[in-house]
Amino acid sequence: MWKSLGLALALCLLPWGRTESQGQSSFCKQPPAWSIRDQNPMLNSSGSVTVVALLQSLINSMRFFLFFCIFPKYFRLEDLRVKLEQAGYLNISYVVVNHQGLSSRLKYMHLKNKVSEHIPVYQQEENETDVWTLLNGKKDDFFVYDRCGRLVYHLGLPYSFLTFPYVEEAIKIAYCEKKCGNCSLMVTISRSVSSSPASGSGLMAQSLEPVSDSVSPSLSAPPPFMLCLSLSQK
Repeated sequence: MWKSLGLALALCLLPWGRTESQGQSSFCKQPPAWSIRDQNPMLNSSGSVTVVALLQSLINSMRFFLFFCIFPKYFRLEDLRVKLEQAGYLNISYVVVNHQGLSSRLKYMHLKNKVSEHIPVYQQEENETDVWTLLNGKKDDFFVYDRCGRLVYHLGLPYSFLTFPYVEEAIKIAYCEKKCGNCSLMVTISRSVSSSPASGSGLMAQSLEPVSDSVSPSLSAPPPFMLCLSLSQK
């Protein structure tokens, strides 16, 4: 219980964006339109919770070595995707945008090999508008958008380290709660659940029903209502 309260408090204290320069002006707003090689990832993921990660390969880097020394159980984005899918958080879109610099472009395949085919990795061209700059983001930043494409969380280091639970918690909140109000692209079902006799009160929970299910048929996932109810009770 205390752990969950601590996570919620930490997320509440985050400045919704990354720094004061971006502040709350971007919170609950759609990002500036951006595309890479005629692909529009945000448009393609409309109707689903979307996670955009600004990642860069650290191969042959001292920082890469130090990072794995400090965090030997590095939790990759693919691991997080699988974990959430197995828990029943379905129809979440993940997008990785590589840095625009020459060094990063040369290491594109190394970055792409870190994730599975379920997570597209976009490579910016030198003559294109830099997506990182457009989003006011930095390396290892995570942007979490709701089903209507509105920014719910922008997490930067150290909160964006996937060994920490902040990115996962932010995705769950975007999935289950209406931080930015109603969205015409999601179905909301309100149910009243009786609490235990000791509490003497009722609990209202909201179920967010995804547009489609992408989880493997072999997985037995709880319905969205139970997922969001469980999150609200932590």
